[in-house]
Amino acid sequence: MKGLLLRLSALDANAENAVRVISFFDELVAGRVDVDTLVRAASQLAECPTGIGEPVPATAAVRYLPDGTPVWLGRSAPGLALDEILLERLAIAAAILLDHTSAPPTGLGDAALVELALSTAAGEAERSRALHLLGLRPQAKLAVLASVRPLEVGGHTAELGALHAVLLPGAVPDLDLEADMRVGVATGTGIDAPEAWRQARTAVRFAGYGPRVVRWADLGALAVLASLRLADIAEVEDVAALDRLAEDQDTIEVLKAFCVTDSVRKAAALVYRHHSTVAARLVAAEARLGFSLSTTEGRRRLDLALVLRHLRETAQR
Repeated sequence: MKGLLLRLSALDANAENAVRVISFFDELVAGRVDVDTLVRAASQLAECPTGIGEPVPATAAVRYLPDGTPVWLGRSAPGLALDEILLERLAIAAAILLDHTSAPPTGLGDAALVELALSTAAGEAERSRALHLLGLRPQAKLAVLASVRPLEVGGHTAELGALHAVLLPGAVPDLDLEADMRVGVATGTGIDAPEAWRQARTAVRFAGYGPRVVRWADLGALAVLASLRLADIAEVEDVAALDRLAEDQDTIEVLKAFCVTDSVRKAAALVYRHHSTVAARLVAAEARLGFSLSTTEGRRRLDLALVLRHLRETAQR
Protein backbone atom coordinates (compact mmCIF):
# COMPACT_ATOMS: atom_id res chain seq x y z
CA MET A 1 0.00 0.00 0.00
CA LYS A 2 2.90 2.40 0.73
CA GLY A 3 3.73 2.55 -2.95
CA LEU A 4 0.19 3.69 -3.69
CA LEU A 5 0.12 6.58 -1.23
CA LEU A 6 -0.74 9.55 -3.41
CA ARG A 7 -1.81 13.13 -3.02
CA LEU A 8 -5.09 13.85 -4.75
CA SER A 9 -4.08 17.46 -5.36
CA ALA A 10 -1.27 16.24 -7.63
CA LEU A 11 -3.55 14.15 -9.86
CA ASP A 12 -5.69 15.23 -12.78
CA ALA A 13 -8.93 13.47 -13.77
CA ASN A 14 -7.66 11.04 -16.39
CA ALA A 15 -8.37 7.31 -16.54
CA GLU A 16 -4.91 6.31 -15.35
CA ASN A 17 -5.15 8.36 -12.17
CA ALA A 18 -8.71 7.14 -11.54
CA VAL A 19 -7.40 3.57 -11.68
CA ARG A 20 -4.63 4.51 -9.23
CA VAL A 21 -7.25 5.75 -6.75
CA ILE A 22 -9.33 2.61 -7.24
CA SER A 23 -6.25 0.41 -6.73
CA PHE A 24 -5.41 2.36 -3.56
CA PHE A 25 -8.72 1.37 -1.97
CA ASP A 26 -8.58 -2.18 -3.38
CA GLU A 27 -5.25 -2.60 -1.60
CA LEU A 28 -6.75 -1.46 1.69
CA VAL A 29 -9.71 -3.84 1.37
CA ALA A 30 -7.45 -6.74 0.34
CA GLY A 31 -5.36 -6.07 3.46
CA ARG A 32 -8.51 -6.29 5.63
CA VAL A 33 -7.62 -3.04 7.42
CA ASP A 34 -9.91 -1.79 10.12
CA VAL A 35 -12.26 1.13 9.55
CA ASP A 36 -10.06 3.62 11.45
CA THR A 37 -7.09 2.75 9.22
CA LEU A 38 -9.29 3.12 6.15
CA VAL A 39 -10.39 6.60 7.21
CA ARG A 40 -6.83 7.71 8.07
CA ALA A 41 -5.53 6.47 4.69
CA ALA A 42 -8.38 8.15 2.80
CA SER A 43 -7.75 11.43 4.65
CA GLN A 44 -4.05 11.27 3.80
CA LEU A 45 -4.87 10.66 0.13
CA ALA A 46 -7.56 13.36 0.01
CA GLU A 47 -5.52 15.86 2.07
CA CYS A 48 -8.66 16.73 4.00
CA PRO A 49 -10.82 15.11 6.68
CA THR A 50 -12.87 12.04 5.73
CA GLY A 51 -15.18 9.98 7.85
CA ILE A 52 -17.61 7.10 8.21
CA GLY A 53 -20.60 7.86 10.41
CA GLU A 54 -21.74 10.93 12.32
CA PRO A 55 -21.13 13.78 12.76
CA VAL A 56 -21.00 14.94 9.15
CA PRO A 57 -19.57 18.45 8.53
CA ALA A 58 -22.11 20.81 7.03
CA THR A 59 -20.12 21.38 3.83
CA ALA A 60 -19.01 17.75 3.31
CA ALA A 61 -19.81 15.64 0.25
CA VAL A 62 -21.70 12.55 1.44
CA ARG A 63 -22.51 9.04 0.24
CA TYR A 64 -24.78 6.74 2.22
CA LEU A 65 -24.33 3.01 2.76
CA PRO A 66 -27.39 0.73 2.38
CA ASP A 67 -28.00 0.86 6.16
CA GLY A 68 -27.95 4.68 6.10
CA THR A 69 -24.42 5.14 7.46
CA PRO A 70 -22.91 8.32 5.99
CA VAL A 71 -19.48 8.26 4.34
CA TRP A 72 -18.14 11.74 3.82
CA LEU A 73 -15.37 13.85 2.36
CA GLY A 74 -14.89 17.10 4.26
CA ARG A 75 -13.78 19.39 1.47
CA SER A 76 -15.80 22.41 0.51
CA ALA A 77 -16.89 22.93 -3.09
CA PRO A 78 -15.62 23.03 -5.78
CA GLY A 79 -13.16 20.37 -4.60
CA LEU A 80 -10.61 18.41 -6.63
CA ALA A 81 -10.99 16.55 -9.92
CA LEU A 82 -11.00 13.07 -8.40
CA ASP A 83 -13.02 13.80 -5.25
CA GLU A 84 -16.10 12.04 -6.58
CA ILE A 85 -14.32 8.78 -7.40
CA LEU A 86 -12.42 8.89 -4.09
CA LEU A 87 -15.67 9.24 -2.15
CA GLU A 88 -17.29 6.47 -4.20
CA ARG A 89 -14.40 4.04 -3.56
CA LEU A 90 -14.26 5.00 0.11
CA ALA A 91 -17.97 4.15 0.42
CA ILE A 92 -17.48 0.81 -1.36
CA ALA A 93 -14.50 -0.07 0.85
CA ALA A 94 -16.41 0.96 3.97
CA ALA A 95 -19.39 -1.21 3.03
CA ILE A 96 -17.11 -4.23 2.58
CA LEU A 97 -15.04 -3.70 5.73
CA LEU A 98 -18.00 -2.85 7.95
CA ASP A 99 -19.68 -6.04 6.80
CA HIS A 100 -16.53 -8.01 7.59
CA THR A 101 -16.19 -6.53 11.05
CA SER A 102 -19.84 -6.73 12.09
CA ALA A 103 -20.70 -10.23 10.91
CA PRO A 104 -19.09 -13.55 10.02
CA PRO A 105 -17.26 -13.35 6.65
CA THR A 106 -20.06 -14.96 4.72
CA GLY A 107 -22.97 -17.30 4.97
CA LEU A 108 -22.84 -17.87 1.24
CA GLY A 109 -21.23 -20.77 -0.55
CA ASP A 110 -18.93 -20.42 -3.51
CA ALA A 111 -21.75 -20.81 -6.05
CA ALA A 112 -23.87 -18.16 -4.33
CA LEU A 113 -20.95 -15.73 -4.34
CA VAL A 114 -20.45 -16.32 -8.07
CA GLU A 115 -24.13 -15.64 -8.67
CA LEU A 116 -23.90 -12.43 -6.63
CA ALA A 117 -20.79 -11.30 -8.53
CA LEU A 118 -22.58 -11.81 -11.85
CA SER A 119 -25.93 -10.34 -10.85
CA THR A 120 -27.03 -7.04 -12.38
CA ALA A 121 -29.22 -6.54 -9.32
CA ALA A 122 -26.24 -6.41 -6.95
CA GLY A 123 -24.70 -3.07 -6.09
CA GLU A 124 -21.01 -2.39 -6.58
CA ALA A 125 -20.30 -2.83 -2.88
CA GLU A 126 -22.03 -6.22 -2.78
CA ARG A 127 -20.24 -7.35 -5.93
CA SER A 128 -16.89 -6.14 -4.66
CA ARG A 129 -17.35 -7.99 -1.39
CA ALA A 130 -18.37 -11.19 -3.17
CA LEU A 131 -15.30 -10.99 -5.40
CA HIS A 132 -13.01 -10.44 -2.42
CA LEU A 133 -14.52 -13.42 -0.64
CA LEU A 134 -13.79 -15.49 -3.74
CA GLY A 135 -10.20 -14.29 -3.66
CA LEU A 136 -10.64 -12.07 -6.74
CA ARG A 137 -9.73 -8.39 -6.99
CA PRO A 138 -12.50 -6.16 -8.35
CA GLN A 139 -10.17 -4.27 -10.71
CA ALA A 140 -8.13 -7.28 -11.85
CA LYS A 141 -8.70 -9.02 -15.18
CA LEU A 142 -11.34 -11.72 -14.99
CA ALA A 143 -12.50 -14.30 -17.53
CA VAL A 144 -16.16 -15.27 -17.41
CA LEU A 145 -17.22 -18.51 -19.11
CA ALA A 146 -20.70 -19.76 -19.95
CA SER A 147 -21.05 -23.45 -20.77
CA VAL A 148 -23.93 -25.78 -21.49
CA ARG A 149 -22.63 -28.37 -19.03
CA PRO A 150 -20.27 -28.30 -16.01
CA LEU A 151 -16.77 -27.33 -17.08
CA GLU A 152 -13.70 -28.65 -15.27
CA VAL A 153 -11.19 -25.82 -15.65
CA GLY A 154 -10.74 -24.67 -12.05
CA GLY A 155 -11.93 -21.26 -10.95
CA HIS A 156 -15.25 -20.59 -9.26
CA THR A 157 -18.43 -22.10 -10.65
CA ALA A 158 -22.19 -21.85 -10.36
CA GLU A 159 -25.20 -23.25 -12.19
CA LEU A 160 -27.30 -20.33 -13.36
CA GLY A 161 -30.45 -21.40 -15.14
CA ALA A 162 -29.66 -23.48 -18.21
CA LEU A 163 -25.98 -22.51 -18.19
CA HIS A 164 -22.94 -23.02 -16.00
CA ALA A 165 -20.81 -20.01 -15.08
CA VAL A 166 -17.08 -20.08 -14.38
CA LEU A 167 -14.97 -17.20 -13.07
CA LEU A 168 -11.25 -17.46 -13.83
CA PRO A 169 -8.63 -14.89 -12.86
CA GLY A 170 -6.38 -13.89 -15.75
CA ALA A 171 -6.31 -15.66 -19.11
CA VAL A 172 -8.40 -18.65 -20.18
CA PRO A 173 -6.42 -21.87 -20.62
CA ASP A 174 -6.75 -24.04 -23.71
CA LEU A 175 -9.94 -26.05 -23.38
CA ASP A 176 -10.11 -29.72 -24.36
CA LEU A 177 -13.83 -30.23 -24.86
CA GLU A 178 -16.06 -33.14 -25.63
CA ALA A 179 -17.96 -33.05 -28.91
CA ASP A 180 -21.26 -31.93 -27.38
CA MET A 181 -19.80 -29.17 -25.19
CA ARG A 182 -20.23 -25.49 -26.04
CA VAL A 183 -18.53 -22.59 -24.24
CA GLY A 184 -18.72 -18.80 -24.51
CA VAL A 185 -15.91 -16.63 -23.14
CA ALA A 186 -15.74 -12.94 -22.24
CA THR A 187 -13.22 -10.93 -20.26
CA GLY A 188 -13.25 -7.75 -18.24
CA THR A 189 -12.55 -6.54 -14.73
CA GLY A 190 -14.19 -8.21 -11.78
CA ILE A 191 -16.40 -5.22 -11.01
CA ASP A 192 -17.78 -5.43 -14.57
CA ALA A 193 -18.51 -9.15 -14.28
CA PRO A 194 -22.28 -8.84 -15.03
CA GLU A 195 -21.53 -7.35 -18.45
CA ALA A 196 -18.94 -10.05 -19.15
CA TRP A 197 -21.51 -12.69 -18.16
CA ARG A 198 -24.00 -11.21 -20.63
CA GLN A 199 -21.34 -11.31 -23.32
CA ALA A 200 -20.36 -14.89 -22.49
CA ARG A 201 -24.01 -15.98 -22.65
CA THR A 202 -24.27 -14.42 -26.08
CA ALA A 203 -21.02 -16.04 -27.26
CA VAL A 204 -22.09 -19.52 -26.17
CA ARG A 205 -25.12 -19.31 -28.44
CA PHE A 206 -22.77 -19.17 -31.44
CA ALA A 207 -20.62 -22.07 -30.20
CA GLY A 208 -21.10 -25.36 -31.97
CA TYR A 209 -21.93 -23.97 -35.39
CA GLY A 210 -18.19 -23.92 -36.02
CA PRO A 211 -15.83 -23.81 -33.02
CA ARG A 212 -17.05 -25.23 -29.72
CA VAL A 213 -15.44 -22.31 -27.87
CA VAL A 214 -16.45 -18.81 -28.97
CA ARG A 215 -14.98 -15.62 -27.53
CA TRP A 216 -17.13 -12.51 -27.38
CA ALA A 217 -14.22 -10.44 -28.66
CA ASP A 218 -14.16 -12.52 -31.87
CA LEU A 219 -17.84 -12.08 -32.70
CA GLY A 220 -17.69 -8.48 -33.84
CA ALA A 221 -20.77 -7.55 -35.90
CA LEU A 222 -22.14 -11.10 -35.63
CA ALA A 223 -23.12 -10.40 -32.01
CA VAL A 224 -25.97 -8.19 -33.27
CA LEU A 225 -27.71 -11.29 -34.66
CA ALA A 226 -28.19 -12.62 -31.14
CA SER A 227 -30.50 -9.70 -30.37
CA LEU A 228 -33.05 -10.91 -32.93
CA ARG A 229 -36.28 -12.25 -31.49
CA LEU A 230 -37.31 -15.79 -32.25
CA ALA A 231 -40.34 -14.34 -34.03
CA ASP A 232 -38.02 -12.38 -36.33
CA ILE A 233 -36.03 -15.50 -37.21
CA ALA A 234 -39.24 -17.41 -37.85
CA GLU A 235 -40.10 -14.94 -40.61
CA VAL A 236 -36.89 -15.60 -42.56
CA GLU A 237 -37.82 -17.83 -45.52
CA ASP A 238 -34.28 -19.18 -45.91
CA VAL A 239 -34.45 -20.51 -42.35
CA ALA A 240 -37.82 -22.12 -43.08
CA ALA A 241 -36.30 -23.74 -46.17
CA LEU A 242 -33.49 -25.15 -44.03
CA ASP A 243 -36.08 -26.52 -41.61
CA ARG A 244 -37.64 -28.43 -44.50
CA LEU A 245 -34.22 -29.74 -45.50
CA ALA A 246 -33.59 -30.78 -41.90
CA GLU A 247 -35.89 -33.76 -42.37
CA ASP A 248 -32.57 -35.26 -43.42
CA GLN A 249 -30.19 -33.98 -40.71
CA ASP A 250 -27.24 -35.20 -42.73
CA THR A 251 -28.00 -32.53 -45.33
CA ILE A 252 -27.78 -29.77 -42.71
CA GLU A 253 -24.41 -31.07 -41.56
CA VAL A 254 -23.18 -31.12 -45.16
CA LEU A 255 -24.32 -27.52 -45.67
CA LYS A 256 -22.61 -26.41 -42.45
CA ALA A 257 -19.39 -28.14 -43.47
CA PHE A 258 -19.51 -26.52 -46.89
CA CYS A 259 -19.95 -23.06 -45.38
CA VAL A 260 -17.15 -23.60 -42.87
CA THR A 261 -14.65 -24.97 -45.41
CA ASP A 262 -15.84 -23.31 -48.67
CA SER A 263 -14.81 -26.52 -50.44
CA VAL A 264 -16.66 -29.66 -51.52
CA ARG A 265 -13.66 -31.91 -50.86
CA LYS A 266 -12.87 -30.37 -47.46
CA ALA A 267 -16.53 -30.52 -46.50
CA ALA A 268 -16.61 -34.20 -47.49
CA ALA A 269 -13.61 -34.91 -45.27
CA LEU A 270 -15.23 -33.02 -42.40
CA VAL A 271 -18.45 -35.07 -42.51
CA TYR A 272 -16.75 -38.35 -43.52
CA ARG A 273 -18.50 -38.62 -46.89
CA HIS A 274 -17.23 -39.09 -50.44
CA HIS A 275 -16.91 -35.76 -52.25
CA SER A 276 -19.29 -36.90 -54.98
CA THR A 277 -21.94 -37.59 -52.32
CA VAL A 278 -21.46 -34.11 -50.88
CA ALA A 279 -21.64 -32.53 -54.34
CA ALA A 280 -24.92 -34.32 -55.03
CA ARG A 281 -26.36 -33.16 -51.67
CA LEU A 282 -25.43 -29.57 -52.48
CA VAL A 283 -27.11 -29.72 -55.90
CA ALA A 284 -30.28 -31.13 -54.33
CA ALA A 285 -30.18 -28.46 -51.60
CA GLU A 286 -29.81 -25.68 -54.18
CA ALA A 287 -32.98 -26.82 -55.89
CA ARG A 288 -34.96 -26.67 -52.66
CA LEU A 289 -33.39 -23.46 -51.34
CA GLY A 290 -33.95 -21.62 -54.59
CA PHE A 291 -30.52 -20.04 -54.94
CA SER A 292 -27.05 -21.07 -56.10
CA LEU A 293 -24.33 -22.11 -53.68
CA SER A 294 -21.60 -21.68 -56.27
CA THR A 295 -21.46 -17.88 -55.84
CA THR A 296 -20.04 -15.83 -52.98
CA GLU A 297 -23.44 -14.24 -52.43
CA GLY A 298 -25.17 -17.61 -52.30
CA ARG A 299 -22.72 -19.05 -49.79
CA ARG A 300 -23.03 -15.92 -47.64
CA ARG A 301 -26.82 -16.20 -47.74
CA LEU A 302 -26.67 -19.88 -46.76
CA ASP A 303 -24.20 -19.18 -43.96
CA LEU A 304 -26.41 -16.44 -42.52
CA ALA A 305 -29.47 -18.69 -42.63
CA LEU A 306 -27.56 -21.48 -40.89
CA VAL A 307 -26.32 -19.08 -38.19
CA LEU A 308 -29.84 -17.77 -37.58
CA ARG A 309 -31.19 -21.29 -37.32
CA HIS A 310 -28.41 -22.18 -34.88
CA LEU A 311 -29.20 -19.11 -32.75
CA ARG A 312 -32.85 -20.10 -32.69
CA GLU A 313 -31.94 -23.57 -31.47
CA THR A 314 -29.58 -22.22 -28.78
CA ALA A 315 -31.90 -19.49 -27.47
CA GLN A 316 -32.66 -19.73 -23.75
CA ARG A 317 -36.36 -20.30 -23.58
